[in-house]
Amino acid sequence: MSRTFAFLRAINVGGHTVTMGRLKELFERLGLQGVETFITSGNVAFEGGTDPEAALRGQIEDHLRRALGYDVETFLRTQRELSLLVKRCPFDAPAVASAKALNVALLHAPLPRSAEARLRQLETAVDTLRPSGREVWWLCQVKQSESRFSNAVFEKALGLKATFRGFSTLQRLAAKYQKA
Repeated sequence: MSRTFAFLRAINVGGHTVTMGRLKELFERLGLQGVETFITSGNVAFEGGTDPEAALRGQIEDHLRRALGYDVETFLRTQRELSLLVKRCPFDAPAVASAKALNVALLHAPLPRSAEARLRQLETAVDTLRPSGREVWWLCQVKQSESRFSNAVFEKALGLKATFRGFSTLQRLAAKYQKA
């Protein structure tokens, strides 16, 4: 059975602390199997969930809202989608090596054309942004704390919800569950 990955926004940030054991238990209560968490930033791998993506996402979000008392935006990727994501980095190795950070914004749907122009306006000499399917790649030449770009800036400028993950986290997660 193929795995699905849930990338949760608002887990262990902004005063919303949830242990990974509790998060695992919440996913298991939904009838999902083989639930495992990966680091403490709201990454959950599981089997099951045969409903269409939007329905499954809605079930997870509703369940987490009731259990935790706040909205937890959920971004789902299949094992195949995660594998392809890590193989399709739009930046070459020298660019990645010279950067201080490489992050990926996970979206529910591909970036609308109307948002692409606004995305380009967010680029600076230190922040390069590349849309690709349901992701936006962010290559940062300085420490993220020194950049004016952030998840909040992204969401406000584009009017879209997103959650960001470090590319190395996504690589490690994909490698951990790579099919033999």
